[in-house]
Amino acid sequence: MILLTDSLRAKLEANGRKAGNDSGTDFWPVVKLCTPLARGVWLLTEIDPADPDRAFGLCDPGDGQPELGHVRLSELTSRFGHLSVRRDGHFLADKPLSGYVTEMRSGGRIVA
Repeated sequence: MILLTDSLRAKLEANGRKAGNDSGTDFWPVVKLCTPLARGVWLLTEIDPADPDRAFGLCDPGDGQPELGHVRLSELTSRFGHLSVRRDGHFLADKPLSGYVTEMRSGGRIVA
């Protein structure tokens, strides 16, 4: 499975352009990536238009310490390639990223 379809990448890049103009936007996650074996989860909201390998979102590489931040898509596939980083094809965000952050802070993990 392709990590990001052209449509998903276009939405992430559009959010990245908006974020560059307005740092206060609370985007809804566009895609959920995961490593089922390592329990890693990434809820991505945007891609840096100047660096299409750099995404932003709520990230937990499986160590149980999720945080908001940037991740390199190429790192995901190289670091976790043997554990099959996958896109959750059934994921549909039901709240903005701040809602997932609030839940993560109260429960200690990303629930999506």
